Amino acid sequence: MRTLKVLLDGLAFPEGPRWHDGKFVFSDMHAHQVLAVDMAGKSDVICEVPAQPSGLGWLPDGRMLIVSMTDRKLMRLDRDGLKPVADMSKLAPFHCNDMVVDAQGRAYVGNFGFDLHANETPRGTTLVMVAADGVARIVAEEMMFPNGMVITPDGKTLIVGETFARRLTAFDIAADGSLKNRRVWAEIDRLPDGICFDAENTIWVACPTASEVIRVKQGGEVAERIKVETDAFACMLGGPDGRTLFVATAANSDPEKCAANRTGRIEITHVEVPRAGLP
Repeated sequence: MRTLKVLLDGLAFPEGPRWHDGKFVFSDMHAHQVLAVDMAGKSDVICEVPAQPSGLGWLPDGRMLIVSMTDRKLMRLDRDGLKPVADMSKLAPFHCNDMVVDAQGRAYVGNFGFDLHANETPRGTTLVMVAADGVARIVAEEMMFPNGMVITPDGKTLIVGETFARRLTAFDIAADGSLKNRRVWAEIDRLPDGICFDAENTIWVACPTASEVIRVKQGGEVAERIKVETDAFACMLGGPDGRTLFVATAANSDPEKCAANRTGRIEITHVEVPRAGLP
């Protein structure tokens, strides 16, 4: 069985992992920071996000977009600091979370839909798209905790992990960014969190309650499982050849416990099939 090694530890709660411009970039959510780490494990803080960072992406001009969770805003990192792009508080019922940004600079942003850490009953929520001009609108409804997202290499399909529906859901992306033809891409027997796409039309899925990362084919067949010591909350393919699988792990997602115990890690392993699509 494939094993993971620790690249970076002592984190509060790593999420939103991305490979961009030769670096691995991620949100340390409950530490309120966005960080970058190189392949030797040297890390640097990129910026502080007071309302907790989650999903990350980049505009065509190279500027970073960051989901600010608890105030439900999309932020942009300019040379002189964070700037608001869109206020999603009237469109997203609860904290915003993961995001994928397409080649046109449109950001698709999920949200919890309910208070997870207060043990509320899960309920359907919205998926919000923020256009490049900052205009936000709902593009899908009745999503059960829309979480990790990928866009296929041709830019035509968005796939979303619906955590509390235990499925990956696909949409066709229209020319204006609208979503249509909603369908199940894969039913899985785990709660999906962060996801990433590879060159064989297969998706790596972080499954926190099962303490593993699985590689899922369209239709639901599991091609591989990798166990983690704690819980896997997100994953990303990257590295110089696109074949390093980065896994964001932690003992739990509770904000107070994460901030106090700092069990979060970035763990890595080498896989045969490289990354594809976005992010």
